[in-house]
Amino acid sequence: MKKTVLSLLLLACAGSAVAAPQVITVSRFEVGKEKWAFNREEVMLTCRPGHALYAINPSTLVQYPLNDVAEKQVANGQSKGQPISVIQIDDPANPSQKMSLAPFIERADKLC
Repeated sequence: MKKTVLSLLLLACAGSAVAAPQVITVSRFEVGKEKWAFNREEVMLTCRPGHALYAINPSTLVQYPLNDVAEKQVANGQSKGQPISVIQIDDPANPSQKMSLAPFIERADKLC
């Protein structure tokens, strides 16, 4: 009986660990200065349920939506976050535009 209860408890813990969202940290050094899109030296990327992609400021843990799904979750109050433009820098080659988020969206998408 004890073995069965212990086995079920371990199985439940393993299942919840698999269901937890993955998080990776990427840095300006890793990505390269020419592609880096943020005013932070590093950000964390994650994919939440529903394919919602977020960048996270590691020092404040504030989330910034990277795709439409994440923006809708923030707008609906399902998740807390601020607009990505808060930490996104201007493109030096095109001062009227922001740096591309494509490399970060691709990396976060691989976590789903």
